[in-house]
Amino acid sequence: MSDRLVDILLTSFTKILIPGIKVTIPLTVLSFAVSLVLGLLLALVLVAKIPVLKTIAFIYIWIFRGTPLIVQLFIIFFGLPGLGIMIEAFPAAVLAFGLNLAAYNAEVFRSAIDAIPTGQMEAAYMVGLSYPQAMTRIVLPQAFKIAFPSLFNNLISLLKDTSLASSITVVELFTSAQQIAARTYEPFALYCEAALIYLVFSTVLTWLQSWLESKLVWKSRDDKNMTAKGRTKSMVGL
Repeated sequence: MSDRLVDILLTSFTKILIPGIKVTIPLTVLSFAVSLVLGLLLALVLVAKIPVLKTIAFIYIWIFRGTPLIVQLFIIFFGLPGLGIMIEAFPAAVLAFGLNLAAYNAEVFRSAIDAIPTGQMEAAYMVGLSYPQAMTRIVLPQAFKIAFPSLFNNLISLLKDTSLASSITVVELFTSAQQIAARTYEPFALYCEAALIYLVFSTVLTWLQSWLESKLVWKSRDDKNMTAKGRTKSMVGL
């Protein structure tokens, strides 16, 4: 490796990393937040068995899962101005990524809700809870624990997919690497450097996922132990 290449890599590292921290990470977090809220709403519509709304939710999921993400980005950023709707590059990217991932998160939430035994809803009705109360207090907390690993995997995938935002002029991590590569004529080394930074980000998220999953597991065990102790005390009292 030449001294020139080493110097390029050293000087470009922070120039690639800083947009990653200032743009890529916020873009990932905001898009994921949008996808969580919308995905949960779609899942609730799917399990509520309201024919008209269920059909709308199904069509939404069918469209966003069945078309390329980059096409959705182009439609929102380049296509909507033709209809008189102007959206800046960063908000357009948040909207596109959020709408796209919401379709996948909706299926994750739906399958997690379906995994909860129906007897729990029946028991909730027996003690006087309404449908919204039963969902928010009993079903959704359990469903979230089931859905957590898949949702976090989607978050890690989203982090890498944000590189597509470079195609609509968002100056994020990968765009910065492209610009430096165009000036220095060292695309291989600089793209490998960008890939290394993405790998570091993804690895940190993977560690965070493992830590949070262990916390959820221990909390579930504690809840079960508390429930068992409560039942034992009830039996002793009887």
